[in-house]
Amino acid sequence: MLDAGERKRLKTKARELREKIIEVTFTCGGAHVGGAFSQHEILVALYYKALKIDPKRPAWEDRDRFILSKGHGGVGHAVILGDLGFFDPALLKEFNKTGSPFGMHLDRLKVPGVDFSTGSLGHGLGLGVGAALGARQIGKPWRTYVVMSDGECAEGSVWEAAMAAGNFKTTNLTAFVDRNRFSLDGPTETLMRLEPLDKKFEAFGWRVLTIDGHDFDQILDAIETARAETERPVMVIANTVKGKGVDFMEDKTAWHYGGLDEATRDAALASIRKSK
Repeated sequence: MLDAGERKRLKTKARELREKIIEVTFTCGGAHVGGAFSQHEILVALYYKALKIDPKRPAWEDRDRFILSKGHGGVGHAVILGDLGFFDPALLKEFNKTGSPFGMHLDRLKVPGVDFSTGSLGHGLGLGVGAALGARQIGKPWRTYVVMSDGECAEGSVWEAAMAAGNFKTTNLTAFVDRNRFSLDGPTETLMRLEPLDKKFEAFGWRVLTIDGHDFDQILDAIETARAETERPVMVIANTVKGKGVDFMEDKTAWHYGGLDEATRDAALASIRKSK
């Protein structure tokens, strides 16, 4: 459980970074803002509290590895990396423009702090299993964290990776499903029913935790539980809200990807600043 000061620090940072995501989305003409906001507290908890990383040494061998399997959430990832000093955040003014190192899906060869390039959905969990097994093979203590979308759980490769992780007992792997219940074309339970998602991962040999994905105490408690697990990989199903923090974006399929004019930018910023 966080103390009051630490909880306030993380909430303040999350609000500040939501505003930056809106500004980048406005400047570049459009981004996957809905999913960036649903994953947001998970990434803030990891990067500002849990991950063993050093922005001055992005290739540090003993760092924890992070994989954003839902690569379209890259605008949110990039804002965090810039804020931490992996690169000059002023570069984000050119996000997704010709000649910029920042595409909509972040490239590890161009963006310091990105461990794995992702884009096509369903690949990140398999990469995470490989990284976890690699750490075990060379006797390294670093851990691997993966953040997935719920929509990508319709991909068969997710379940191949889930089976491998359970079989090889990759206890140094923690994965999150950003369970906002929407994908590009609408609600997941209408397009490709996922429930009971927890029971499915349990059947593949995972320990499953279900949390509020916007609650820092619950996110960090889940991470601590995963660190203490000695028998199974841990899957955290994080119930979230698409577009969280902006009232007119929340739970709206239309904001899977969207652009902002000055009026909607200002309305989004006002909504973030009044939200608790």
